[in-house]
Amino acid sequence: MEKQQVVVWDLGVRIFHWSLVVLFIFSYLSGDELEELHAYSGYIIISLLVFRLVWGFVGSQHARFADFVRGPRTVIDDLKSIKDGHSRRYLGHNPAGGAMIVMLLIGLSLLTFSGLMAYAAEGHGPLAGADVSLISTAYADDDHDEGDEKGEKEDEFWEEIHEFMGNFMLLLIFLHIAGVVVSSRLQGENLVKAMMSGKKEVG
Repeated sequence: MEKQQVVVWDLGVRIFHWSLVVLFIFSYLSGDELEELHAYSGYIIISLLVFRLVWGFVGSQHARFADFVRGPRTVIDDLKSIKDGHSRRYLGHNPAGGAMIVMLLIGLSLLTFSGLMAYAAEGHGPLAGADVSLISTAYADDDHDEGDEKGEKEDEFWEEIHEFMGNFMLLLIFLHIAGVVVSSRLQGENLVKAMMSGKKEVG
């Protein structure tokens, strides 16, 4: 039977994915050297996250969370089958891939939030002037710190969280890439190409 190509990843998913790839690389490499551009890159990432959240409920079939978010037992079983080399083929994300997508979205949310708070502690961004000391007061030496010193400690607190989340995201991305490579080999299909064209073969 001749195989046919069907659209799996809609345009919204593909634009989100590849825009995020470019923006994350730029943001990770820019840091303090290009602080203002780094911040604007973060704002765009936040916009993309909001879009993906909405698209996860109103997008096409395989873009929706209901299509790929599975329970822990299903994810573990899928990981075991991948380890054994006989994983089931899914037209959309497999359960392990779906779990990784959720982790990446949560990680990016924490990364951008900590970035906003660090920027606000410096007096910049949409949260500038907000009380960012609710968590970071525990970071101060005592309750009698001068305003400038306290501000520096708040900035340092959020910067450390932001840096940690950036490195944690890098780890998740490496795991994601490894999963794509392994699944591509097991299924005999190029998943990177599929995310670019939006199409997979069936039949």
